[in-house]
Amino acid sequence: MTECAALQFNQWRRYLTGVAYRMLGSVTEAEDVVQDAYLRWRDADHPSVTDVRSYLTTVTSRLCLDRLKAAHRQREIYVGPWLPEPLIESLEAPIDPEVLASDVSFALMLALERLSPLERAAFLLHDVFGIDFAQVALSLDRNEASCRQLASRARKKVQAARPRYRVTPHEHGQLTERFFSAARSGDVSELKALLSESATLHTDGGGKRIAARRVIFGADKISRFFHGLARKSSSSGPRWVKPVMVNGLPGWLTIERDGLPQVMTLEITGERIEALYMVRNPDKLRHLADQLPMQLVKADMSEETSFNE
Repeated sequence: MTECAALQFNQWRRYLTGVAYRMLGSVTEAEDVVQDAYLRWRDADHPSVTDVRSYLTTVTSRLCLDRLKAAHRQREIYVGPWLPEPLIESLEAPIDPEVLASDVSFALMLALERLSPLERAAFLLHDVFGIDFAQVALSLDRNEASCRQLASRARKKVQAARPRYRVTPHEHGQLTERFFSAARSGDVSELKALLSESATLHTDGGGKRIAARRVIFGADKISRFFHGLARKSSSSGPRWVKPVMVNGLPGWLTIERDGLPQVMTLEITGERIEALYMVRNPDKLRHLADQLPMQLVKADMSEETSFNE
């Protein structure tokens, strides 16, 4: 590969990572796909490529589709609720906006998860990344009319799942702090005051960490869940806390009292918390190792357990 071709690829690397992450819901797999795309680009006939972005988008999309087919089979046997690998944005050193461009909230990622692989690809390529349908059709090996239908179906499903009203970052931060304090103390009254009656709690342990095996519904059950956690804890707080942005929303990266890392964020609509997302599966947190004080992290994290919820 010529130096010019390598520079061309690196110009689009962050963009391609954004495409792959939204397709796969995994930081690790997105990076693997982009590396595979780089190898394909290395062996390509560069002079014949008239639009580098479109060419690389097509290569990346097809690599993601291959992985999505296998991922859907794996999700069928996944233990407990599935959440995407969290994208962590340090408050001191935010990650590149090209990667976080557009919505990457857990709400959107879960909505994308309910789409077929082709619906997901057509929607992301056209609606999120602005690829015209002629190029989408080439990427997906379908005709334009089919791709328009795929994107339209996906768009309706995604819009139905998105929050109707978003609070300001300041309001979100205030409610987040109140919730964090109430959850750690087990204050049921305060928790109920903060939670919507229809709130949902998604805890992803993947069968490898303590987590609820099912999504927990309702303010009462969620409040009792956190009250129970507070009672079981040997301390009122985690061993280490770092406020961060999690997929574009305020949250925390923590090491709990048992030495296990955890990521948590909230979705807030109106004045109440509508959804809570807690990622504890170590396979989904390995990419955050450089942000953790590893001397505090438990060395053996192999046991499988769950809450009885």
